[in-house]
This record gives sequence, structure tokens and C-alpha cells, in this order.
Amino acid sequence: MVFRKSLTRELTFTALGVFVVLLAIILSTQAINLLGRAAEGQVANEAVTALIGFWALGLFPLLMILTVFVSVMVVMTRLWRDHEMAVWLSSGLALKDWVWPVMRFTIPLAVLVACISLFVAPWAEQRSQAYAEIIKRREEISAISPGVFKESASSSKVYFIEDYSGEHGAATNIFMQDMTEGKLATIFAKRGYITANQDNERVLVLEDGKRYVGEPGQADYEVGSFKRYTVLIGGSQKLVAPATNRQALPTSVLLASKDPSHKSELAWRLSMPLSCILLALLAIPLSYFNPRSGHTYNLIAALMGFFLYQNTLTLVRNWILQGKVPMASILLVHAIVLAIALFLLKYRDKPAANFSTTMKSLLRGADR
Repeated sequence: MVFRKSLTRELTFTALGVFVVLLAIILSTQAINLLGRAAEGQVANEAVTALIGFWALGLFPLLMILTVFVSVMVVMTRLWRDHEMAVWLSSGLALKDWVWPVMRFTIPLAVLVACISLFVAPWAEQRSQAYAEIIKRREEISAISPGVFKESASSSKVYFIEDYSGEHGAATNIFMQDMTEGKLATIFAKRGYITANQDNERVLVLEDGKRYVGEPGQADYEVGSFKRYTVLIGGSQKLVAPATNRQALPTSVLLASKDPSHKSELAWRLSMPLSCILLALLAIPLSYFNPRSGHTYNLIAALMGFFLYQNTLTLVRNWILQGKVPMASILLVHAIVLAIALFLLKYRDKPAANFSTTMKSLLRGADR
């Protein structure tokens, strides 16, 4: 059918534009947030770009759901506004005949949302935590830069080296000031290098130097020489950090768990593709626009419906988390939205009739 091909094409191009705009807005906001945290020292500078990428993957399902809903609303509203829908309806097409063309556009995206929310998003969350932790630990190591005084991430050490040989991995003429247990220690060494101990912890090994502890002129002032001195500068590093919250847990772990928090997260992930399909279905009747009135009340109603739907899902998820309701109770929210969408489809199938007339016809049809 001509209208199916033209609708699918228009929905696709509209979705591309909406997705790019939404992604640009959200990424810009997150980038500003992370750059601010990096300026305060809460996030490593070199980790900002990677963290934005991982964060975008985690937010992709919700972003795609909003893209589908907005795209269907925009395209269907334009059909009503430009009187194209009136032409199609007068040609014998009912409003329900638009459901399948919209679903042809929506279902592949819903499958993509399911794959991302069930598999990719948890992986991205876990990798984000692991990467942030590794970069944080490397900050201590990267503090050792030739010709620059730099404070460690813990603010307990200050480093300075005169020269660094990349070929041998050793530094010369090293100065380090360490404040531990309330004592100020100043260390000078001729050579030093970074290695790992038996526990896979990063250590700085200093050779041929002197160590001064305390304040000059005090009775407890200590001066000592050493041939080899070891300083711990970083904990053990793992390529993949263990998941520390339910968002980072794999779906297979959630399926096997009976923990309420894990059930709530699983219910939320399974709700993502269902929300995508139901919102696209709901957008068909909500997109009704009366060209004579010139008011866009339908857009306000659609926006309120979207936020009400998502907030209700969040509320039920929190109830599941608290153990107040079973996991299957979230299906009731989807069932209510489906019933509302089907009712509005039946109601908007006769846009010329008023509400009371349409309700009487619907009740007569139910009695039969």
C-alpha cells in the first residue's frame, strides 16, 4: 500500500532527526556535568569522553522510546493538520488500519531497545565503573611528570622528578613529600621507578636517597639514608571491576536471583521494549488534531500521558524493590495503557462525532 510505504519512510526520517536532537541535548548536558566534576577533581580528565560514551549506551533505551513516541506523534499530527488523514479516512481506511504500518516501524526499534536494555546497558554500566576506577588509580601514577610539582589524588603526597627515561622506565633526582599519620616526610632520591608488588599494587621504588621526618629544630626530627625505599601509590588494578549496583548486574544474574532489588531491575529492563510498542500505539489516537480549532491540546495530553506512564512504571518498580508488590504487578500498568490505547483508537475512529454519541455507539456495540 502507498500509505504504508510513505508513512514508514516519513517516520524513519523523522525519527533520525528527533534522535539526533535528543542525543545532542542529553550528551551536551552530561558533558557539562562531567567536565565540571573533572575540574573539581572528582573525575579524571582523560575519563570524561569514555564515561560519556558508556553513559549514552545506558540511556539509549529510554532515548529510543522517547524518539519513537515523538516521531509517531509528529508524523500523525501532520497528517491530521494537512487534511491527509481526512482523505485516507474518506477513502475507506479506518484509524485502526494505521496500527500495523506504525508497528512495522516500531517493532524493530523495540527489539533493539530490548537488546540494549537487557545486555548492552548492564555491560556499559559495569565497564563505566571499572574504567573510572582504573583511571582514578592511574591518576596517582600520572602525577609523576618531569619538571612539574603535582599533588596526588589523596592529597597526601607531592611529587617532583627532574628527568624520566622512557626507555628504561626510571626517573632521576626525585623529590617527594609525604604526609601520613600527622608526620611530614621529605624524601630525596637519585633514582626511582614504578613496579607492582605481590598483591598487584603499584609501588614507587626509590634508590640512593635521604628521608627527613618532622620539622627542623624539633626534638623528634629524623634524618635517614637508604639504598632502597618503597612507597605504595596505588591499589591493585583489575581489568573488569565487579558490579557494585543492580544496574550493572547481567540479566542472567537477575533471572536467577530472588532479591527484590534484582527483581525490580529485571522488571524495569523487560518494561523498556513493551513501553516502546505501547507508546507508539497510544500516539496514534493521541495525535488527533482538529484543523478548525487550531489548538494543539493533543501534544500537551501526549506529553502528560508519557510522563504519567513512565512515572507509574518507576513507582511500581520502587514498590517491587521494597517488596510491597510482586514482580508481575508491573504488567498491570502495561495492560492499563494498552486498554486506554485501544479505547482511544475506537473513539477516534469517528472523529466527527462528539463524545456522548461515540460512547453510546461503543456501548451498543458492547451489548451486541
